[in-house]
Parts: sequence; structure tokens; C-alpha cells
Amino acid sequence: MKAKVFLFTLILLLTGITITKGQGFTPPAPGKAVVYFVRVSSYGGVVSFEFFHQDKYIGIFKGRNYMRYECDPGQNLFWASSENKEFITADLKEGGTYLVVVNIEMGAWKARVGLAPVTIQETELFERAKELILEKAPVVTPEDKIQSMNVKLADFIPEKLDQYETEWKSTKFFEHISADMAIPAEYMK
Repeated sequence: MKAKVFLFTLILLLTGITITKGQGFTPPAPGKAVVYFVRVSSYGGVVSFEFFHQDKYIGIFKGRNYMRYECDPGQNLFWASSENKEFITADLKEGGTYLVVVNIEMGAWKARVGLAPVTIQETELFERAKELILEKAPVVTPEDKIQSMNVKLADFIPEKLDQYETEWKSTKFFEHISADMAIPAEYMK
């Protein structure tokens, strides 16, 4: 048993991904909002997606997992990268908690990523996301990996944001998170 725990810990360390000990919904710090990026399906479990907040790399995860991201309220742009680049705009309120389901789709060369906001009205999808958040801790990308990826992607990020502004924003449909999509506290238990 100890050997299995050691091996699992070693794999996590070698991949650069850590898992925090907390579980469930954690409210944002005062003056902040929080977004949970959740993959509720095990389909394509080995495929990783990289996530960005405006012009910053913020993390990576794969499989049936989730990432918690805290940020300033107001207008925000989030995006994910795979074979495609998928964007989602957001108008977040202070103290709000929001859910974004990360979908995996068949691509030509590798998997494509999709981002869709989830509210309590989408009962089945909301319950699947909530169940995952309550059962396991979020995946956390180490800060040193985030910093090194921001350096590595210093040309890539502005290039993709420029494509978003000059081409994709006007020719493709991207989802939006409105302030009123915040999950009420009583639904997070």
C-alpha cells in the first residue's frame, strides 16, 4: 500500500501537477470572484487542455477533474487551447462563484476543447459538476510552471489574442458568463 502511495506521489511530482487537500466549493477572497473549470466526462481522459485568463497562462489539467481560478470581478476573457482555441467572455460580480464545463470534442489531429457556462437551471450538468467538486480536490498547476509557461508562450499568447480580436470574435460564436449566472451559496452544499 505504501508503495502505491509513493508511486502516485512520484507521478504527480514528475508531471508538475499537484492536487490540493481541500474539497468542495470555496468562496472567493474578499473583492474577488471565482471560476471553476470542470471536465465532467472521462471521455478523452489522457488529453490535457491549457487554460488562460486574458493574456496569462493559468494552468493545465486532463481527465475528469477541475481547476479553481480566483480573479478580479468585472469584464474578463478566459480561453483554452488545444487543436482549436476556445474563448469565453465573462462579467463577474464580486463574491460570485461560476461554473464552466470543459468539453472535449473530436478534432482532425487532436482533441478540440469547448467551454460552456453552467447555471443551476441546467440541472443534470450542474449536478454532475457539483458532484465532482464535492468529491475531489481541484488540480493546481504549480506557480513555477505557470511562470515558465508564460515565458515560453510569450509570442503565442499575444498572437492568439490578436486573432481573437481581429478575426474570431466577429466570425465565431463564443459563450458568455453574465454576472447573474453566479451559483447561489445554498446550491454549493
